[in-house]
Amino acid sequence: MKIKRLGLKNYRNCTDIELVFPSAKTLIIGKNAQGKTNILESIFFLSDLKSPRTATISDLIQFEKSQFEINANIEKNNTDIELDYLYTSDKKRELKINKVKTTPKNFKLVAKTVLFSTKDMLLLRGSPEDRRNWLDRAISQIYPAYDERLSKYDKIRIQKNNLLKSEVIDKALYDIYNEQLVITGANIIFLRKKFLKEIEQIASVKHNTISESEKFTLSYTCPKDNIEDISEYLKLELRERKKEEFARKQSCVGPHRDDIIFKINGADATKFASQGQQRTLVLSLKLSELEIIKDKTGFYPILLLDDVLAELDDRRQNYLLKSIDKNTQTIITSVDTLLFEQEFLKDVIIYNIENGKISKQETL
Repeated sequence: MKIKRLGLKNYRNCTDIELVFPSAKTLIIGKNAQGKTNILESIFFLSDLKSPRTATISDLIQFEKSQFEINANIEKNNTDIELDYLYTSDKKRELKINKVKTTPKNFKLVAKTVLFSTKDMLLLRGSPEDRRNWLDRAISQIYPAYDERLSKYDKIRIQKNNLLKSEVIDKALYDIYNEQLVITGANIIFLRKKFLKEIEQIASVKHNTISESEKFTLSYTCPKDNIEDISEYLKLELRERKKEEFARKQSCVGPHRDDIIFKINGADATKFASQGQQRTLVLSLKLSELEIIKDKTGFYPILLLDDVLAELDDRRQNYLLKSIDKNTQTIITSVDTLLFEQEFLKDVIIYNIENGKISKQETL
């Protein structure tokens, strides 16, 4: 699949711009704070209906404007699909596929993206929530129903938290909420562990190739694997930590508290990995996401590389650029073209962006 055209109106600092993507590789050049990241963010938004940079969608509306619009043409399975997204300052939104109103669920099924940004470099040293967010987003790309399970789980958990904050706690209702959380939570954990096993098989090979010697492994805080055992594990944890939940007045057990453990040569990478090892690990994960989506859907997603090449040394840069399949549409942002070999730039479309205004660069 690929994006053929993108139009933005009042999206952050992009007042009214349009880009076409006739090549498999596009390079967007600009200094910091000129809008190049905003373009990649908007493409990511089409596939996720969330921003990787803010939890508040109204932040995407240009200052003193009342709404923003994203319009794009996607080519998927030899079919052209037009996407329209509009969001207003009073939190109303309109989603269309081929000019027909649609649901968020159906809208998100059209485009698939993998974003690799400088923020991802902090995945290992970030919080467990950062790692859960990465995992959940990656799973949602290949299992669309996963989002619904997360949403259902969060609604029950919020209801339980509200109950725990009550002056008088209905213990029968507390048990009902726990039963529901065990069912939904076990399904979430099962899919998380299934995905981690799949991505580990691919990423460990890539990591070993880049590092030339290191062994990379992944694990999850819940030690059980099948749904029945996961359910029993959650039930036991809930019983043992009941007093803690009553004291803290919040849910202390479940997938919203779990974490992913990354290890390099058996050592916890979140604690002991060097900066270079962290970057190798994250690079391996991102490239593996591409492979998993291709395996599950039959096509490569759009790869968005946001200023990451400057964060990688020559060896990792070369590995990244040479690992990208020729059928993978890749859109890259950078401050200049100096990091790219002339061979790579031969068939690249280059845009320059300044203060939210974009122009095509005809020659290097």
